[in-house]
Amino acid sequence: MGDSGCDITEPQNSEELCKYLLERISNLENRNLELRERMRQMESEKRYVETQKIRYEREMRKLRSEIEQLRSPPLVVGEIIDIIDNNRVVVRSSAGPRFLVRVSQFIDPKDLRSGSRCTLNQQSLALIEVLPNNYDPQIYGMELEERPGEIYSDIGGLEAQVQELKEAVELPLTKPHLFEQVGIRPPKGVLLYGPPGTGKTLLARAVAHETNAHFLRVVGSELVQKYIGEGARLVRELFEIAREKAPAIIFIDEIDAVGAHRTESVTSGDREVQRTLMQLLAGMDGFEARGDVKIIGATNRIDILDPALLRPGRFDRIIEIPLPDIEGRYSILKIHTKGMNLESQINLLDIAKQTEGRNGADLRAICMEAGMFAIRDERSQVSGEDFVRALHKVSTGFNRQTLKNTFGEMFA
Repeated sequence: MGDSGCDITEPQNSEELCKYLLERISNLENRNLELRERMRQMESEKRYVETQKIRYEREMRKLRSEIEQLRSPPLVVGEIIDIIDNNRVVVRSSAGPRFLVRVSQFIDPKDLRSGSRCTLNQQSLALIEVLPNNYDPQIYGMELEERPGEIYSDIGGLEAQVQELKEAVELPLTKPHLFEQVGIRPPKGVLLYGPPGTGKTLLARAVAHETNAHFLRVVGSELVQKYIGEGARLVRELFEIAREKAPAIIFIDEIDAVGAHRTESVTSGDREVQRTLMQLLAGMDGFEARGDVKIIGATNRIDILDPALLRPGRFDRIIEIPLPDIEGRYSILKIHTKGMNLESQINLLDIAKQTEGRNGADLRAICMEAGMFAIRDERSQVSGEDFVRALHKVSTGFNRQTLKNTFGEMFA
């Protein structure tokens, strides 16, 4: 290597020559180290660029594939009507006509079932894919994902009713062998009726907590739809998803909204409600066995329910949830006050004697109002005077006419 740009004189003796060579060698070694470092940097940059290239190529292939999918014609949604063999089926397209079509080789013959939804090629109508069963989103919203916090010990004054509910709902799901040994069929459904605020919904919430079954809750008015056949479809899908998730419990609150006595219909709305009721009756006691699906109904107006809904075989047990007596009111007050800071001289039995004709909701409101009076006076304990004021406030809030049910009996 020559240094044409440097003006260096040649050494004259051996000592200067040695120094000159050592200096040249040192410069060359430093230059070599610099070049190696630059080479490592260039190799690192090369690997990074290659990695980026591979990533961009993958993204480009993905985008091209998505563009091809967007360019492809949409698939027609149909329904499998009949299965000829593993390669041919009869389908009904969304437009209405029926066709005999071929089945894609990628579909397992075991997935071919009459009534299943499928997708068809737009041109050849060949069966491309079998779709899963579709249910109304409203049905999925009826399932309780988390168990309620109420338990049977939170219910006061209804020990006999709790025992009958356990026998009719829990035992068939947890100990079916007992019914087989005795040789009887377990009850299919339970109807809870009584005045408002007596604990019907609370009982259902306790059942949902104590059992390991899937719990589906629906209000009767939700089954009443605007268009013809929509309410019946909701009822049918409700029972279908309950069978799929069995063991399951269906709780229909305010069942009188859809199960009222059938009369001569004068409007299309009344006729639609009756169609929904007939579908409900067919689901409760039809040709198809329900299996481990139990029904709990709740109503304040049993006197207006249709007789076909009340007969044994649909609701095998009709349980009255009455207004609590003095012992029931006392136990309810103990439940609602167990977390309250009460003065020692408070006698809950005396308070229970002063609440004749009150339901569980009234007693809970009385306990809450007594606590609010203590908070208003900035006291940490609830006194007897607070309960007296609460009794007066809740009693003068409105006048309630005691609901008397004259229709319906209990079938054990």
